[in-house]
Amino acid sequence: MASKPDQNPFTQAMSQAKSAAEDFSKLFADIKLPAVPDSAALLAAHRRNVEALSAANRIALEGAQAVAKRHMEIMQQTMTELTEQIRALSTAEAPAAKAARQADLLKQSYERAVANTKELTDLIQRANAEAIGTLNHRFVEAMDEVKLLAGKAAKAG
Repeated sequence: MASKPDQNPFTQAMSQAKSAAEDFSKLFADIKLPAVPDSAALLAAHRRNVEALSAANRIALEGAQAVAKRHMEIMQQTMTELTEQIRALSTAEAPAAKAARQADLLKQSYERAVANTKELTDLIQRANAEAIGTLNHRFVEAMDEVKLLAGKAAKAG
């Protein structure tokens, strides 16, 4: 027994969808939407956004490379100094003198570690500030462009 076309669930769903689309069109027919901004200006703005993001990523990468390079230099320097300190401590001398020398070396090592950490932190902060500055600059430009396009659309409409 064949079902009638109007009883088919698919046909009913399609009919309801068509009816909803017509209702939606009627509802929004009288609404005045702003004119579509200049597509060339939008594409140019998007290109500048991508360029700014690429520049910020390049700056961040260069900063990370500088930090990694300096960190490696610090590690090599530390290993060289450690070897020299072990050699110096392996000499035969009075226990009190050896303890005083160890305390002095520990103090120097701690001060150098703090200075190195500060240096690496400063490198990271500079790279981040430069990358964020690039993005902030582009954001300000983009907002000015949006105001300009909105003004043009208001005058046209």
